[in-house]
Amino acid sequence: MSSDEDFSLVLEKPEETLEGIQASVASYKKKHDQLVEEQSELIKARDDAHEMAKKFKERSEKLSRDLNEEKNSNKQKIEDEKLKLDALKVEEMELMKEIQRVEAALKEEEAENQHLRQQTDVFTAVPEKKVVFTGETTKAANAQMFEMKPRIVYPMEEGTALITFEEEVVAKKILSMKKHQVDVAEECSITVEARPVQLMLPKLVEIDSEVCPQRILISNLPKMDTEMLLNKLEIHFSKRKHGGGEVDVCEMLPDSGTVVLKFVEKNISKGLTDTEYHDVKLQQKKHKVRVTPFLNGTITNLKTKMSVCPRTVLLTGIYPAMEHETLQDLLEIHFQKSSNGGGEIEAFLYNPLGQQTSALFEGVSPNKEEK
Repeated sequence: MSSDEDFSLVLEKPEETLEGIQASVASYKKKHDQLVEEQSELIKARDDAHEMAKKFKERSEKLSRDLNEEKNSNKQKIEDEKLKLDALKVEEMELMKEIQRVEAALKEEEAENQHLRQQTDVFTAVPEKKVVFTGETTKAANAQMFEMKPRIVYPMEEGTALITFEEEVVAKKILSMKKHQVDVAEECSITVEARPVQLMLPKLVEIDSEVCPQRILISNLPKMDTEMLLNKLEIHFSKRKHGGGEVDVCEMLPDSGTVVLKFVEKNISKGLTDTEYHDVKLQQKKHKVRVTPFLNGTITNLKTKMSVCPRTVLLTGIYPAMEHETLQDLLEIHFQKSSNGGGEIEAFLYNPLGQQTSALFEGVSPNKEEK
């Protein structure tokens, strides 16, 4: 064949040949046979399902008939039992009403008894207070069974001062003069006004108390750093193994030296106060502290009276003409001089403009107050 002779090469696809067509026919025939077989199996499964459904239907119909027969046979019995049940319900309602009446009366009685028991427990389990005999005696007829000193916080207005004189007559003289001119510098003075100090004091106080289910009083404590003491007590009484629980508040009562501890949960304090004495690790050793109930008090009746302080005078209208301390010294010097109607001063407290100050009044003896 010459080099410049045209030629072409034709390749036939396998499926277009006779052998390919025969192979395809055989494959499709095999698939057809498989489909026919699967169809036969599906028909057989369908017939089995129909047969099973038929049996279940027959069984269900039989059970339904049996149930209807049983229902009809028991219908009369149910009616009879229903009549008996209605009668029992009426009787039960009457009994429940009677039980509720008895339970209500019992709860009231138990609450009253519990309240009385708590009060009795408190009176016999109060924190211990150490006392010392001073050697002074008095006749029984003149002895006071109970004494409570007043302790009053008196908020002062700005630009005022409180003066407590040693003698009541001096205070009366200052009040009678009313207006006072105080020299604060050369050719400079301020005018202040003297007014009586009136305090509201309790005349009658009635308190209804009950034991707090969340608080306890801890006494018999050693002398140590307050913050460390509170931390040790909170850690000890927060543990379940010591009968405690989660602590909400732990604080010191400075006037009594006892600690108040409040739990998050209620009724934890009951178990601790029942045990009363507890060993707590303080200052590297075990210390026995006393746990007593804490009382919640509600004032049920309060009557008050106004009382005038006989030795204390309130000065108003004090203009800040100079520094705080200098002006305070000048005022005190002025009212010490007898030529100005004054006398010996026991206490002096000045509250300048722009500041907030409170004076503390404590009773020391009848007709005598201390600021």
